[in-house]
Amino acid sequence: MSNHSREISVTDYHTAGEPFRIVESGFPEIVGQIVLDKRASAIGNQELEKVRLLLVNEPRGHADMYGGVILESNDSGADFGVLFWHGDGYSTACGHGTIALGAWAVDTGRVTANPDGETTVTIDVPSGRVQAIVRQEAGVTTQISFKNIFSHSIAENVSVELASGKTVTVDVGYGGANYASLNVEQLGLTVEPQHLDELIKVGREIKWTLNESPESNSQEDPRLNGIYGTNIYEDLAASASQLHQRNVTIYADGRVDRSPCGSGTATRIAQLNHAGKLTVAMTLIHDSIIG
Repeated sequence: MSNHSREISVTDYHTAGEPFRIVESGFPEIVGQIVLDKRASAIGNQELEKVRLLLVNEPRGHADMYGGVILESNDSGADFGVLFWHGDGYSTACGHGTIALGAWAVDTGRVTANPDGETTVTIDVPSGRVQAIVRQEAGVTTQISFKNIFSHSIAENVSVELASGKTVTVDVGYGGANYASLNVEQLGLTVEPQHLDELIKVGREIKWTLNESPESNSQEDPRLNGIYGTNIYEDLAASASQLHQRNVTIYADGRVDRSPCGSGTATRIAQLNHAGKLTVAMTLIHDSIIG
């Protein structure tokens, strides 16, 4: 039996409950001109699959592990590129990962930081170009936000018949990936850990029911087609200045985002604004299922 060894250098970050493993070196070469091309070539590549599975599965990872491979940028306008990966493959967007990458770029000196102000880290991802804005005080990172690609509503009140025979309606939107959004009231549940098994079941079912529907077709690029996940949300409070919701995002094939989901949050903002429920003067407080 042959014994092949490979040294892979990674750094793990934590963003609002969700892990993000950054592969700095050692990942096999991914062919393609831009990051979206590289994602297309990575899907189904057996050499890459072996390494992705090694990084994501036990004992080095777990069912909801997430990460990204550092790549060259599409052009000189970005600091670097990244191909996102998870337990089922490669995603087109990842907001919590973008936040982690902003911290990593500043921490490692990949991008020179302003020690008493804001530093913008520009990253090419499969869905386009995003930015992480890192704020520091006396050289210590105190806050990170991110500027996403253009997010928008795709369709409203789309009917989905569940295996139980119950019909629910969802809104579909885009925030770097396509998401279906479901008000948990329709299930007679709340977005809390004790209901997670049922929320995973329904979220996964909605994703696959709509995955090849007209509502899942991308307005940007056909390689972005498909429903990536289901945002199941709960209204907690509302006022003239803000909305407060709690959500759980069931992504890929039944995976759970422990964070509020960055690209999913961008999608929710676009959907709420489109529906006239969230103006540019208002704030959305978006909790995850764990807080």
